[in-house]
Amino acid sequence: MDNVPDLPISRTRALLVAGVLLAVLLLGGRLLSRGGSAAPPPPPILPPTTSTTSSRVVVHVVGAVRRAGLYRLSQGDRVADAVARAGGATRKADLSLLNLAALVSDGEQVVVPRRGAVVGGAAGASAGAGGVATGPVHLNSATVEQLDTLPGVGPVTAQKIVDYRQKHGAFTSVDELDAVPGIGPARLDELRDLVAP
Repeated sequence: MDNVPDLPISRTRALLVAGVLLAVLLLGGRLLSRGGSAAPPPPPILPPTTSTTSSRVVVHVVGAVRRAGLYRLSQGDRVADAVARAGGATRKADLSLLNLAALVSDGEQVVVPRRGAVVGGAAGASAGAGGVATGPVHLNSATVEQLDTLPGVGPVTAQKIVDYRQKHGAFTSVDELDAVPGIGPARLDELRDLVAP
């Protein structure tokens, strides 16, 4: 029994060791909590749909297609993509009057003409033979060549109209042509009955 240490000393040591451990744990916990709050949390990763919704456009496809209606497309899609989304062209469609390679813009109406119909797309085709468009040229779907057939609009101004449409979106009114460089009030009055949005 002489080899057994005193009980109060052992208890004191045990309490001392426990106190030191508790202090280390508390100090470590405070350091960890401070370190966690000092560093900002990583930024949330947004789903891909959030970044692509701004690059979506809505077009109205009508005419000789299987399912006419409103369709969502990606920015940079072509008229051919819009026609495909509408179920494709019907047998009565005349796709030679439509520029399938043209870029679509938000709010645009894509008219797929029927054979024998006179539409804005036909204006470019008939202008090659007679030199004057036979129907209104649609500003939102006309090609540079079709716009070039308009009186007082050369290839440079026609390209400016297409560039304006691609940069600012679909024309909602013929009056917006006034904002295109090279088209003033007099030219706008001359074109007013020959074009449509």
